Amino acid sequence: MSKWPEKIQEIIDDFSEALDQMERYEMLFEYAEEIDELDSSEWTNNTRVVGCQSEAHIVVEFGENGFHLRGSSDSQIIQGLMAITAIALEGLTPEEVTGFSPNFVSEMKVLETLTPNRANGFLNMFLRIQDDAREMLG
Repeated sequence: MSKWPEKIQEIIDDFSEALDQMERYEMLFEYAEEIDELDSSEWTNNTRVVGCQSEAHIVVEFGENGFHLRGSSDSQIIQGLMAITAIALEGLTPEEVTGFSPNFVSEMKVLETLTPNRANGFLNMFLRIQDDAREMLG
């Protein structure tokens, strides 16, 4: 029995079965295409993920269908991680988002292959999403 929701567990399993890091990166590049993209004309200081070595921008939205993430980055690796994060959190409530662990990327065997700056950038993005969710809770 996995502790992850089914949609993210499937991604973890796919990445865990990858033959090597190159294959994992290729998978990230494919996911990068799947994010609800934030057009660069919408990039502002408010959308910028601070502490990411790449340009990375996100907008967190909570609608009647719950959490939704729009984002983009000049790094395909970061944008792929954004897309997977969006899939993991899609439709959740602000409470669920604030309680969600970012450790799914470790289980995907991706985090340890990233440069420390990129890994830090991912965590900063994830914490930023959780901060935005906390603000929704007031």
